[in-house]
Amino acid sequence: MEIHMNENDMIVSKTDMKGRITYGNEAFINISGYSEKELLHSPHNILRHDDMPKIIFQFLWERLKERKSINAYVKNARKDGGFYWVFANVTASVDANNNVIGYYSVRRKPSEQGKKVIEALYKNLLNAQNQGGVSVSMQLLNETLKKEGVSYDEFIVNLQK
Repeated sequence: MEIHMNENDMIVSKTDMKGRITYGNEAFINISGYSEKELLHSPHNILRHDDMPKIIFQFLWERLKERKSINAYVKNARKDGGFYWVFANVTASVDANNNVIGYYSVRRKPSEQGKKVIEALYKNLLNAQNQGGVSVSMQLLNETLKKEGVSYDEFIVNLQK
């Protein structure tokens, strides 16, 4: 069953360098269906939904390693077996010496039109992944962006407008 975010909800979480949850706001805890105790120190991928193509997370981690923020549509799994969609912005957290110490994510309600486009794209990417691996999925994503004549960032941000 899908749970929908409210228009004004902001889901916030922080992770350490290995992606383990170090902080989650009340909205994050509530929508996930987990308790704060269950979430803290758990890998963030506890929320990974099987409908998410691996290439999206590979792309996300590559960008973060370059200290670039990234936006993405993400379908998350809830503890009760349900799911929820978010429009996420993920960025590196740095200390006073500009060393990366973790990651910070703010999520809000995705646009309905954007979600429809992404659901179809992710289904195609997942099929490509299942048939030929992550590299085939990446090739399909690149072909899609080239056909649209936009970068990944432009594509994602335009969907949220």
